[in-house]
Amino acid sequence: MTQPMPRISVPAALALGSAALGAAFATGLFLGRRCPPWRSRREKRLLPAEDSPLWQYLLSRSMREHPALRSLRLLTLEQPQGNSMMTCEQAQLLANLARLIKAKKALDLGTFTGYSALALALALPPAGRVVTCEVNPGPPELGRPLWRQAEEEHKIDLRLKPALETLGEHRSGKGPRAISQMGPPGASGHRGFRTQPHLPLPSPQDELLAAGEAGTFDVAVMDADKDNCTAYYERCLQLLRPGGVLAVLSVLWGGEVLQPQPRDPQAQFVRNLNERILRDARVHISLLPLGDGLTLAFKI
Repeated sequence: MTQPMPRISVPAALALGSAALGAAFATGLFLGRRCPPWRSRREKRLLPAEDSPLWQYLLSRSMREHPALRSLRLLTLEQPQGNSMMTCEQAQLLANLARLIKAKKALDLGTFTGYSALALALALPPAGRVVTCEVNPGPPELGRPLWRQAEEEHKIDLRLKPALETLGEHRSGKGPRAISQMGPPGASGHRGFRTQPHLPLPSPQDELLAAGEAGTFDVAVMDADKDNCTAYYERCLQLLRPGGVLAVLSVLWGGEVLQPQPRDPQAQFVRNLNERILRDARVHISLLPLGDGLTLAFKI
């Protein structure tokens, strides 16, 4: 029986994810197989396998990717850990949400080559601003020519320092002092973490919270290391305005959130954050089966 093709929207994505989850259990498919140019980044998926005609049809009838953005996605996929980037359908959904709420100011934790930053910049008005955080200067320079090609470079405010320094200390003044990074920093793969303990705190003028920017951001994206994900979440909520959208990526962690193993503490960090968000009365939430899981938290 032919079924209708869902569009990429929050309700439709949830409906599609529910139907596909049942189909996956029934057929025993291993999900997440790659099929260029729509490659995803995980071994497991809850949606149809990416080489399935259904998924290819959905993307071909849904994606409206700017040429520079598409070039940056393909370039990123060629880099080490490039398949851990935000997926194209996630990026388009976030861009559409940014347009829907008339966003002018966005925050992006985990720049890598700047694919998510560029997707957001394209959705913002000419005077818009994307503050994006990265600790490795190499990957953003790969993407910068394509930011320029898209004529959006002026909107992207790259901060080359650990994200907690850019965000600033939590109001309690008791934020974590250890900054964890991934290899390469800014990517969100499962392995390759390293920790820089007891980094000195930045000067107040370099911190968004200390600079009085609390409650001024419309959209925030969390795609950085998982060791500090709870701290990122709290600071992002402070920086978002009421009605703002927080997107948290990789919330399924390749399925490992079901039974975190001692060898992978990041899975436990992600699981803990998921539980925290579920019980957080400050936000309305949806967890979507896009990529490796995408939580949308709408600040009340």
